[in-house]
Amino acid sequence: MEELNRTCYCLTLNEAALRRGLETDLGRRGLSRAMVETHPHLFASVPMFVSREHLDRMARVIGAVEAVVATPHFRRAALAWAPEIARHDPDSPGGLLGYDFHLGVTGPQLIEINTNPGGALLNAVLGGAQRSCCPDVAGLAMAPMEADAIEDALFKVFMTEWRLQRQDAQLKSVAIIDEAPEQQYLYPEFLLYRQLFDRHGIEVTICDPRELARKDARLWHGSRPIDFVYNRLTDFALEQPAQAVLKLAYLAGEVVVSPHPRAHALYADKRNLSLLCDEAFLCGTGIAGDVIATLLAAIPRTEIMTAGNRNAQWEKRRELFFKPAAGYGSKAAYRGGKLTKRVWEEMATSTYVAQALVAPSERQLADTPVATALKADVRNYAYGGAVKLVAARLYQGQTTNFRTPGGGFAPVFTEWS
Repeated sequence: MEELNRTCYCLTLNEAALRRGLETDLGRRGLSRAMVETHPHLFASVPMFVSREHLDRMARVIGAVEAVVATPHFRRAALAWAPEIARHDPDSPGGLLGYDFHLGVTGPQLIEINTNPGGALLNAVLGGAQRSCCPDVAGLAMAPMEADAIEDALFKVFMTEWRLQRQDAQLKSVAIIDEAPEQQYLYPEFLLYRQLFDRHGIEVTICDPRELARKDARLWHGSRPIDFVYNRLTDFALEQPAQAVLKLAYLAGEVVVSPHPRAHALYADKRNLSLLCDEAFLCGTGIAGDVIATLLAAIPRTEIMTAGNRNAQWEKRRELFFKPAAGYGSKAAYRGGKLTKRVWEEMATSTYVAQALVAPSERQLADTPVATALKADVRNYAYGGAVKLVAARLYQGQTTNFRTPGGGFAPVFTEWS
């Protein structure tokens, strides 16, 4: 199956269908054409091929992570280094998670976990714009479900979050929040989410958290009370002054927030990876041996950087990838072989993890003497341990980005199960 990543050069993206799909939700706001101009590398022109075996292995890893995170032993350890707000438990998992894998020589390797992973709805639109390109691809399936089922699955995630916190109360209003949302690169996806909620009769606003207010034990945006905040902020602990009103409303139980700070602390803090690949720690959780074996085989060795191990990590830096513990995307993340001494010294003032380097797989773009091979990672969008959507990101450089010609989000094709 994955041999197709080196031998299939067909362009499966039906750009006209993609444009129509975007125009369905964005056209009346004039953004479909603007997206082509401002986001030229958001969508890759080719798909990624991943075997059913590898998809199943990734799903087992995700299930194993959920099993560990549910244990008191893990929660005590993760919350010990988390901010105080993470101790507030709103009684829901905290929304969709992004499990990012590299397809290493020994199989899928879990590189990191993210809360509020961008791109899920964009990938649903992208999936609907694919076409069979050659006989080898015609019999393949989108992973893990066809595009028309993805939106329903994503909406159910929000409704599950709502019902776990509010039981049978009716969800009437949602605020999608981020700092200066219209300036965010993935703002078009915010509009897709607004359309998704609109179709279910739910009022939606997209706003900056500084526009929110508290009144009568409710959170408000202007004259509209807000029931649910879809949180796209990267201030995961709501520590900045701009989030003060939202933070107070969240802690007072005046609004449902998802993803919430506790979810980030339990899943997305990079220090947690050092626990998930530590055999002695995992044995202490009391989980089954096969679950431990699954994690040890799939999570690259990860260590928290300390004063005591910094010198050793510098010496073997070419074998490591360094990430800030509370980082997101590729911000302040470094491949060890590219590190300068100046940056290394600056890193000493922050909390970092060092992860064993796992080279990403590649996707060939053309059958020519100077064919371009893009790096690829595979993101599983999951909730409660169940995978809802799988997509790839194609790129050049140290880390994923949306600046590579031919790169961007790519659908994942696999064999029918």
